[in-house]
Amino acid sequence: MQWLNAVLQGMLLGGLYALLAAGLSLMFGVMRIVNLAHGVLAMLAAYLGFVLVNNIGLPWVVGLVLVVVIMAGVGFVLQWGLFNRALAKAGLAPLLVAFGLAVVLTQLLQEIFSADNRSIDIGLIGTNSIQVSSDIYIGVFPLITFVAGVVVIAALQVFLNSTPLGRAMRATSDDPDTVKLMGIDNRRVYAMATALALATVGLAGMFIGTKTQFSPTYGDLVLIFAFEAVIIGGLGSLWGTLVGGIVLGVAQAVGNQINPAYGLLIGNLVFLAILAFRPQGLLPKAVTT
Repeated sequence: MQWLNAVLQGMLLGGLYALLAAGLSLMFGVMRIVNLAHGVLAMLAAYLGFVLVNNIGLPWVVGLVLVVVIMAGVGFVLQWGLFNRALAKAGLAPLLVAFGLAVVLTQLLQEIFSADNRSIDIGLIGTNSIQVSSDIYIGVFPLITFVAGVVVIAALQVFLNSTPLGRAMRATSDDPDTVKLMGIDNRRVYAMATALALATVGLAGMFIGTKTQFSPTYGDLVLIFAFEAVIIGGLGSLWGTLVGGIVLGVAQAVGNQINPAYGLLIGNLVFLAILAFRPQGLLPKAVTT
């Protein structure tokens, strides 16, 4: 039963990783950008949630909605004013710009909030659990997080396949030059895609900030988890991102069951094994199909 519980808890953790990695997968699928600032942007969202919920006293759900809206606006501005310029230069410019953004934001957050660990208060729901059997309990908040991850992945997939803007994003990803000839401004499409990606980052940042303690430098670890989930699932594949997150979460949970010091190690070993033997990922279906 202990191993079953470890697998179950790992699956719930995987939902958080999938939620975190969804924005990274979307940006790569639409613009082929590996956003190295992804982790620290999640920390920015967590700190926004901390200020709104802990300092101002807003209800957690209200804080969540505000953070998602704010991060969507941040994403639009960043893409329009920064990443679009880098994409125009091509080469390593987008990667370097994202790296520079990550460094600046990390230092800025540390200057404003210090290096102390913080967490977002959610009340009793953060500790409540559901008893499945005499030995297995499912935390209410981890379950909510897992459901949120699945819903976000499904909603993004439906959006890309069934809405005019989603189809424009897919077309722009396939052939940006032809899209220009059709009268579509690819810069605006990219900005909308990044706004959507950072809205999911805002959602993930709120869940991360509530689940665990965080600091400005915690974004580095968050970026690694998101990147591993995307690679395991398959670059640009949204459903693959969900599978990758679950695989990573289960690997870490099983590692923790073996020895608390092995959790991250087992997760990294699974990532390296998939990278070596199946570099295209478990579900290598592009987000643009």
